[in-house]
Amino acid sequence: MTVDCDFLIIGAGVSGAGAGFELSRHGKVILLEAESQPGYHTTGRSAALYTRYYGNRVARALNHASLAFLETPPTGFADHPLLQPRGLLGFAPPGAEDTVAHMLAFDPSGREIVEITPSRAIELAPILRPEAVARAAYEEGVLDMDVHAIHHGFLRGLAARGGRIVTDARVSALERKNGRWQVRAGSETYAAPIVVNAAGAWADEVGRLAGLPPIGLVPKRRTAISIEVPGADLRRWPAVDQMDNEHYFKPDAGRLMVSPADVTPSPPCDAQPEDLDVALVVDWFERVTTVQVRQIHHRWAGLRSFVADEAPVCGPDPAAPGFHWLAGQGGYGIMMSSSLGRAAAGLATTGELPQDIRDLGVTEADLSPVRCR
Repeated sequence: MTVDCDFLIIGAGVSGAGAGFELSRHGKVILLEAESQPGYHTTGRSAALYTRYYGNRVARALNHASLAFLETPPTGFADHPLLQPRGLLGFAPPGAEDTVAHMLAFDPSGREIVEITPSRAIELAPILRPEAVARAAYEEGVLDMDVHAIHHGFLRGLAARGGRIVTDARVSALERKNGRWQVRAGSETYAAPIVVNAAGAWADEVGRLAGLPPIGLVPKRRTAISIEVPGADLRRWPAVDQMDNEHYFKPDAGRLMVSPADVTPSPPCDAQPEDLDVALVVDWFERVTTVQVRQIHHRWAGLRSFVADEAPVCGPDPAAPGFHWLAGQGGYGIMMSSSLGRAAAGLATTGELPQDIRDLGVTEADLSPVRCR
């Protein structure tokens, strides 16, 4: 027996969920997830920050286009705010002072990212060693994002409109027949005129099953650890980023999350932290702060996937009618989840991007898979 729908989305991470939330306004949506729970891989391992200054031109525009939704989501989307103030402190050690100028250059107005004194930097993050901070800057508008609430808000909204989420449904075959895609996933076959490939690090593999050339997706591993800082009140601390190597730490659920911001190419997999990466980030953290790491509460890794120009891929594949890509979000998938979901829905229903995204200078060609080949 074949299960029919209007839109079949492969991948229930935050991007697939965001697209499903928007497409459920236009018809019946089925969201297929290979794992036993949505968001098991990248989405479930993210401790995201919102800033309009991350990424290239296209990514920054999409991040900006998501802000209104994240600030004021629809009634019933979440039980509490999706965003909370955090701030970002960027510092440079002696010999790397010029790297702070790069951070300041993101904001030509000089109003949102400002240079601060090293002593002010240590007031904001009291564990920093004075000798580690030669120059610093601060971005007040950086916000914590409640990844779980954003992801599950999309899933709840999709379900409330009659959409269906199917787990343990790894796709094994795709074929176009009589104007519809026939998709084998788990023990079932699904059929829809439009398929959205939101399979994260596995998106090129799904494309190959459909007979399409790859878009050149490269998953990259990022490692993180969680540690205690006894006696410290972390609630008002900013995220802290060393500008010349991008290692960072930030408050997260009463502890500090520390990451080397690694970008190690990896095959699609259930990413796990490497012992060497963990050891290196602990060494860095102990050199720039006064904290000795006695115990690691938790360690993990996730995959962020990129194409060559590091902008997301969203929209129809001209080589396969009804096959749409939604991949390559890099480290920005949570931030752009609303705008990219709307973009995917617009391209799948009208063939055009929403006007507010176009007004920010993003075109269909900027997102098209054609550019990746």
